[in-house]
Amino acid sequence: MKNLILPMMALLALTLLIGCGGSGKDAETAEPGDSGATETVVTLKTTQGDIALRFFPETSPEHVKNFVTHSKTGLYEGTCFHRVIPGFMIQGGDPNSKDDDPNNDGMGGYSYLGEGTNLKAEFNDIPHKRGILSMARSQDPNSAGSQFFIMHQDYPSLDGQYTVFGEVVDGIEVVDAIVNTPRDRRDRPDTPQLINEILVEEWPVAKVESSKADMWAEDRAGH
Repeated sequence: MKNLILPMMALLALTLLIGCGGSGKDAETAEPGDSGATETVVTLKTTQGDIALRFFPETSPEHVKNFVTHSKTGLYEGTCFHRVIPGFMIQGGDPNSKDDDPNNDGMGGYSYLGEGTNLKAEFNDIPHKRGILSMARSQDPNSAGSQFFIMHQDYPSLDGQYTVFGEVVDGIEVVDAIVNTPRDRRDRPDTPQLINEILVEEWPVAKVESSKADMWAEDRAGH
């Protein structure tokens, strides 16, 4: 994440800090009985399959805007998940990972406001559970750019330290496949785990909830 920071699970968390190294509209808030309500869903079409993500604009509006904007402009297409740690998370979103130099991965990125800019933290009470989408940063809480991570397993040590802004609603098995790919001593996959394409769509809220429920039912059955 600009690499995430933690203990050995705190040392791992420290590694989430940076430096370790379509057209959808804004999500609408569903009202009771509003069967026509929709929300923005971004689908990452990766080397291992599709990961569909929904967002939490009520708690982290700038981080949601940032991720959706980068998704629409193509910043994330062609990037890879440059750090994968089983039991922890997969980290991606660094435009540096598009080049042929693995040594600069985890060092790049910027906010939707332009190169050289970052986001202010929007820490909230949503826990870092399996499938949660959160933002990487450096040791400065207000340093998030474009790098993000998706939780492979629950990691409460991160709670309140990184901005949670979304969650997986389809494709948690793809997260498992990416995190379990062979990797080197720096936790970089031996075979690039790419984000080949991104779709930004509006899904009915009922579809989002149904997809999420089916995904977790299948995940529980598989474990």
